[in-house]
Amino acid sequence: MTGGKEDNNAELASMSPFPKKCKGEKHVSFPPDEEIVSGFAEHKDALREADSITLMEVISAYKRSCLKHQVEPKSKILEQLQEVTNLTTRARCLDLKGERLDYHVCESLEDILKLVQFDFISLRETELEENGASSLLDMILYYESTTHLDISSNTSIGVSGWKALSHLIQQSGCLWRLDACNMPISEYPAQALSKALLTSRLAVLRLENTCLSGRPLFTLVGTLKGNTALQELSLANNNLNSFQDAMQLGELLKYSSCIKSLDLSNNQISDPGLEEICEGLRVQKFGIRNLVLWNNQITHRSMVHLAKVLPLVTLETLNLGHNELQNDGIQILKEPLIANRSILRLGLAHTKISCEGAVTLAEFVAESAQIQRLDIRKNPVRTGGVMALSLALRINRSLVRVDLDRNLKEEKHFHLSAEGYYGVTLRSSPSCPPRAVLPEPRWTAEPGSFPCPSSWIVRAAEEAPLLGGVWQSLSLSHRPCLPGRHGGEIIGFVVTSSSCQELASALVRDEDITVTGP
Repeated sequence: MTGGKEDNNAELASMSPFPKKCKGEKHVSFPPDEEIVSGFAEHKDALREADSITLMEVISAYKRSCLKHQVEPKSKILEQLQEVTNLTTRARCLDLKGERLDYHVCESLEDILKLVQFDFISLRETELEENGASSLLDMILYYESTTHLDISSNTSIGVSGWKALSHLIQQSGCLWRLDACNMPISEYPAQALSKALLTSRLAVLRLENTCLSGRPLFTLVGTLKGNTALQELSLANNNLNSFQDAMQLGELLKYSSCIKSLDLSNNQISDPGLEEICEGLRVQKFGIRNLVLWNNQITHRSMVHLAKVLPLVTLETLNLGHNELQNDGIQILKEPLIANRSILRLGLAHTKISCEGAVTLAEFVAESAQIQRLDIRKNPVRTGGVMALSLALRINRSLVRVDLDRNLKEEKHFHLSAEGYYGVTLRSSPSCPPRAVLPEPRWTAEPGSFPCPSSWIVRAAEEAPLLGGVWQSLSLSHRPCLPGRHGGEIIGFVVTSSSCQELASALVRDEDITVTGP
């Protein structure tokens, strides 16, 4: 019996909700209630009651925060806060570019971010470290502090910084533009960004000079093909090659109809890569509006691929500058450009086109009903090409801007005096007699009316084939009114084309002759 009772007592003890403590057992204790809470944070909306907050209170709050975190208030920040005029709307900018932001400085900024919102916050070149970047980006997300963030040139934000940035991209309800340039994006950052872009509201993303070539680009493109918000993407200066990278870009263009602007400047797309991109454009047709291919080692050989898609796409801006297109490339593109009905801006700076290419462009300009801007700077275009464009402008009614070099290339010089008057005749070739297309009485100037002093130079163009293979020259003769003056002759070009009959009978005016100072 005794043994049975002992067994029952042991069983009851094991079932007890308050078992006896064993010797040396650990336990948890809590401080008194009044010591549990050390601080609290108000709701972000309650903090930003603009009617009850003044600018001086914002500045005072920032100074107290600096004192708390043992950092000096930054004069650049104080100056910008002084410029804030309305706390009920977003302030224009908080520019911290070049300021060193360590962890404590980042913490001190919270009292500004919770009281003032901005259109643009620049954290460019601020030497952000992992903890500081993570903390600051979390604040920007929580307080919805900006619609445009530039975090470029911060190479040490680490895993935590990229994680916080991806959360900001994914969860922010107001961030529409992000600049993250000059920061190497390795495999983990690419994965974090890609995951965030699946559901982000970003409309503009700039990832320039971020070493995206290869697998990081593959990861990013895989997500962007399903993204429905991003409209502008800049991947300039990423050493993107003509093989795998160009293939990925072609795939992106095939499947993304929301991206309207793509900047691929300063990469190595080259001719094979352009073929991949053109294939993507051919499939998409109605998505991309602006395409920048500046400085990509492209030559006239790949213009045949671009020529096939130009009549099909709705491009508004096409920048092929700093590529060796030469006159042959322009000739290949002429008819497709005329067939295209959407091109508004055409960039051909530094493409090694001469007067022959400029004359080809003149025919395009004469035919186009929508072109608004043409850039042919840094090309060996001489007076003849400029005159051809000038005459084409009399037919065109849409072009509002032509970018030319201030000084034309050196040509034959003829010093003419301002005294006297000028007559114009048109010759089918230098050896043929004048034709009566532009009789001399139709364009003359009274003595002294030509707008240049005697020391100015009228530059002459050399003969070159024009539109339709017609060789013509414009002869400008100076007829002295004073004794001892001698006439000179300059050679220019008149555009003639079977499709632009009006050009042949157009009057030549003072502005058709390029006059430059010494």
